Amino acid sequence: MPVDERFPAQLIDSLLPHHIMGSARVIAKTGWTTAELDAAIAAAQPPVGNSYDIVTLLIGVNNQYRGYPLDQYEVQFADLLEQAVIYAGSRPERVFVLSIPDYAYTPFGQNFNPTRISQEIDEFNAANKSISLARGVHYIDITPISREGLQDPALVASDQLHPSGKMYARWVSLLKHSVIAELR
Repeated sequence: MPVDERFPAQLIDSLLPHHIMGSARVIAKTGWTTAELDAAIAAAQPPVGNSYDIVTLLIGVNNQYRGYPLDQYEVQFADLLEQAVIYAGSRPERVFVLSIPDYAYTPFGQNFNPTRISQEIDEFNAANKSISLARGVHYIDITPISREGLQDPALVASDQLHPSGKMYARWVSLLKHSVIAELR
């Protein structure tokens, strides 16, 4: 996928006209679990404090995909969320969690048990939403958009699994509105 269609690039481009941010530090990689993201953050050693205007967090689909237990995800997600708040200068209102997309609605996901996948994604999202709201951060539910992937194949990347630039644009639209409302 071209760099300008990826989620971070689209988010930056959408916020530039509003003078909210001009660059981003992206640590996460597609395919990671909560434990892998935690290890990468520790290795990257981002500065702590008032360094980041906003912090976004979207993690967990690979915990579900690999069959990791929900209770393990809850603990690791809560830790990552606490780190996100710290990197946002201890301002939870500057942290934006995105729900986990549902890959059951992709051609790849159809090869497995789509009903089970969706049920487990719902369980993981219920957990991350509850933890997010309890911590006072923003929660952006992008899962319904991902569930349009079979109806609108343009929402799915050419690998038949990951979101396309079109889907990312819809996520960014939801997120942008929340960011602009918070930072005004």
